[in-house]
Amino acid sequence: MAEVKYENATCIYPGADRPAVDSLALAVKDGEFVVMVGPSGCGKTTALRMLAGLEEIDDGSIRIDGQDMVGVPSRDRDIAMVFQNYALYPSKTVAENMGFALKMHGVPKDERARRVREAAKLLDLEQFLDRKPRHLSGGQRQRVAMGRAIVREPKVFCMDEPLSNLDAQLRVQTRTQIAELQRRLKVTTVYVTHDQVEAMTMGDRVAVMRLGKLQQFASPTELYDHPANVFVAGFIGSPAMNRLEGTLTPDGIHTGGVTIRPPDALLRAAQGHGKLVVGIRPEHLSVGGSDLALKVELVEDLGSDSYIYGHLSGDRDAKIIVRAGREHPQPGELIKVGVDTAHLHLFDAASGERVGE
Repeated sequence: MAEVKYENATCIYPGADRPAVDSLALAVKDGEFVVMVGPSGCGKTTALRMLAGLEEIDDGSIRIDGQDMVGVPSRDRDIAMVFQNYALYPSKTVAENMGFALKMHGVPKDERARRVREAAKLLDLEQFLDRKPRHLSGGQRQRVAMGRAIVREPKVFCMDEPLSNLDAQLRVQTRTQIAELQRRLKVTTVYVTHDQVEAMTMGDRVAVMRLGKLQQFASPTELYDHPANVFVAGFIGSPAMNRLEGTLTPDGIHTGGVTIRPPDALLRAAQGHGKLVVGIRPEHLSVGGSDLALKVELVEDLGSDSYIYGHLSGDRDAKIIVRAGREHPQPGELIKVGVDTAHLHLFDAASGERVGE
């Protein structure tokens, strides 16, 4: 196991107009499961490849167990990589695929067999050891790729969107298995995904990236309850947080044609900001309140509850999502929605940064 530190690490691709990763600074604790998440092109995969030694570090450094990795070849970093593409040898059995890297490193045959058996038991692959990859399902192939990494007993696991090729149901099942396995092995893991639900359900802490820059690094609960800026607020959460334009007034925050009074501490923190972005999550809005007038466009009925999609009356661009129960309005209806002001989020409209704690 090992601690991983990015110390203002930067990677710039030739001809690019901005760094792919820009002064990334974060520390992964020994044995921690950290997920890097963000939209395509945000730099998360590049950051992982920098750690693995597959991309050069142009500035700053990355340390593993205190050792600076700048200039250290990938093979000497004691890292195991799991890719989106399983990259299994089609002519080799599951056991041979899992033990191949050990064979190349000169590990004795008996030791290779022991490690492969132990990894296969962890991954429920014992009955498939003599099969070829073409006779396995997608989930089983991904577990073989995991096993190939596990048998190396590395200091750090690097996982680059390993579930992207699986269907939705199998993704849920496999991500649970990966998270449980990591907690049993207690190996420091850096995991990359574009799926924020995957990030929130798997990571001890989550690093949210955008345009090569780290936006926030915190626990899933902290990200959800206290997003650092408008981008994180909109990216974390499914459905996303509602965000409306607002203006500070003596009586509160004017938004959506009404004035809402947040808690006094938040109102004091908003003084001097003027233009604001008001954030409220769908579960903190209620049908039948007296605050916002909403024209219903679509209702997603999920059985146990439903999500109402609409726009503010008189402003089609002000989109709103409300979490409701099994009883819900129909598309085309005009309804009133109440706001739980104890759960308001305020952001400065110019900088996008969070206002208050």
